[in-house]
Amino acid sequence: MVPASFREFALHRAGRLDLEIEVEACEPMSARVSVRGQEDLVDAFEMACSLGPYDCIILDIERATA
Repeated sequence: MVPASFREFALHRAGRLDLEIEVEACEPMSARVSVRGQEDLVDAFEMACSLGPYDCIILDIERATA
């Protein structure tokens, strides 16, 4: 994953879905973000990360509720 590309993608996608986002860590092998908002839109964000641009696809996602 290209960290700068993922960060840009995640911020843009969260904005389009009207979600609050905090990128906590973004490294070549992992990223950690906190996303808050309507549950079905958080689901859409998760799906977008799974299908995202070729240079920032996320393979494994762990979810936790606040």
